[in-house]
This record gives sequence, C-alpha cells and structure tokens, in this order.
Amino acid sequence: MRILLAWTDETSPNLGVRALGRGSKDLLRRIWPQAEFVYMNYGSKPEAVTWSPRGLVREWVTGRRGMRDWLDGFDLYWDTRSGDSFSDIYGLPRHTTMSMIHEFAARRHVPTVLAPQTIGPFGSRRSRLLARRDVHRSRLVLARDPLSAAASATLGRPVDLTTTDLVFGIDQPVAERGHDVLLNASGLLWRSTRHGDPEAYRRQIRAVIDGLLVRGRSVTLFPHVLDSADPDNDVPVATELHAEYEGRLGLVVPRDLEHARAVIAGASLVIGARMHACLNALSTGTPAIAMAYSRKFAPLMGELGWPHVVDASGSEEVADRILAAVDDPSLAAQARQAQQRGQRLLADVQHLVEATR
Repeated sequence: MRILLAWTDETSPNLGVRALGRGSKDLLRRIWPQAEFVYMNYGSKPEAVTWSPRGLVREWVTGRRGMRDWLDGFDLYWDTRSGDSFSDIYGLPRHTTMSMIHEFAARRHVPTVLAPQTIGPFGSRRSRLLARRDVHRSRLVLARDPLSAAASATLGRPVDLTTTDLVFGIDQPVAERGHDVLLNASGLLWRSTRHGDPEAYRRQIRAVIDGLLVRGRSVTLFPHVLDSADPDNDVPVATELHAEYEGRLGLVVPRDLEHARAVIAGASLVIGARMHACLNALSTGTPAIAMAYSRKFAPLMGELGWPHVVDASGSEEVADRILAAVDDPSLAAQARQAQQRGQRLLADVQHLVEATR
C-alpha cells in the first residue's frame, strides 16, 4: 500500500502543516500498518511534478517529467490541502495547482480522498468550478466543520462525513512540565495586512501580556513555527517581545513538532492566533483561547464544543474578552471534554475509510 500525502510533510517550518502530516500518518497506519507514505508539498516537491498550472497542462500532454507514471505508483491520494487551502483565499494559482494535481490523480484512477479540512470560501466562478470538479472526483469528501460541509453541498457534492482536524489523530505526547501560559504571537498577523490591521493586532497582544502579568500569571512566548526565512515566521516576533519586556516573559522556540506538543501538553493554557497552536493544545487536553483571523476557526472549534474563540479582526475589546476567558475556572475541564470529542470524531474517519477501502 503506497499512500501519497498531499500538501503536508515532516520538514515544513509551519508546525500546523507538520501536524496534518503526522495526524494523517498515525490515522492511516491504524488501517494499513505496513503502508508506505510519500509526501508532496511546496517544500518537498517530487521531480515528476511542477507547481505551474501551465506546466501541469504541458506535462499531462507530453509526459516528459513522468508525472502520470509517478501517480500510477500510488494506491491512495490523501489530499490535505494544507488544512485550509481548498479555497482561493491564498490566491487562485495555489488553488489551481492543488486542484489540477488532484484531478490528474483521479484521471489515473488513483482513489482520491479530500482529507478533513476547511472547504471554501470560493470568491470567483473559476475557483468554484475547480472545487466542483475536485469534490465530484473524490471517493470521499471529509469536512472538519459544518460550515465546510455546507460549502461542499453548494458544489453539488454533500460530504461523506463532518469530523474534526487531523491533529486529533496524533498519538499523545509525554508532557514537558514547567510552563503556565504559552502565548503564540503570529508573524503572519504581526506584519501582513492580508488578514487585518497589524497595528491593532500588536496592541491586542501587548494588552493580553500586560493583563496576564497583572494577574500574576507566568507568560512564555511560544512561536508555533520553526525558525526560518519565511516572512510569516513567529520567531522574530517572539524575540522582539521578549527583549521589549526585559526578562518578564519566558521564551521557548520549538525544535520540532514533538517538542512543541510536549511543551503544550505540559502548559496550563495556550493563547494563540495560529489555529494549530490551539488545536495542538486541545488535542492534548490543554485549554486554548483562539484569536481568530478567518472563518476557519469558529465552526471547527464549535464542533468540538469549545467556545473560547475571540474574533481578532481589529476590535479594541479583544484583549478584554481573552482575559475574561483566562479567568474562567472551568477551562481545564472544558478542554478535556473537547479533546475527547475530537478523538471520537476522528475515529469516525478511520471507520469510514476502513469501510470504503
């Protein structure tokens, strides 16, 4: 059994992308213990594949790179779309490339599964047409929240299952104790205007830090990425804040996904705008207050029965709402319930894939 894990890998500096890969492998290995896994992602491109939509069309016609033969070598195309890229929010070229390779796999009669992910939004007619072809060519379509399930239904293909994020399929870590509040300040939101006002976000983060310190909480800055040249890197933001607060904050830069999950599992609370920082926390039973910057947060968290999602789209009341959630004495109990629900929901994926293999 050879399985192509698309749009995730074990080398990405983005720990959310790594979590999708690890969750996929751990889940699918319970079905096929002897399976061989191959990754395909922007940081780990196979020689037979090009990322250019024009190049993909040319390759399909000429076969010079051997992509068709390469796809023929797989028994399953497990398409994660990096969790939230089955959409045009990151640009139409990215959506087009991912959709075309999915279609080419289906044309080679490789069973294709749209793994649990966010579906939509689709802002143009072309992006909707691409999405429609993908859902109709997939053996299984799995949504990680009800809003995504509704988006698939509007494409004429109801999902086979509404479940949750693949992070709940990862085996549990051994907790590394010693941290109270882990604060994940996102490099994406700190600098880019793509998802809101960076100045407002910076004010929110500093107000949250100040409020936690006034409450006597120990705060550790926690980038949920590995240090890299990526412009969305959280590490420079964390080091900047660490210097600004002159020793009043801790700083932990994760070495890899396993280290990140161990630190998170041993903490009292995570506050973060990286969705997988929050999902990694809930999947280990650690409470997480999410600073949501897109529509992918609330429906997914809601399906887990987790209400602590704050819209970080510029309101000056964001910090107050986060700090009010911090003061909730039932956070730990709620987190354990969310963890258990996530595990049950993802177990349904395993049963469904087993039934259709």
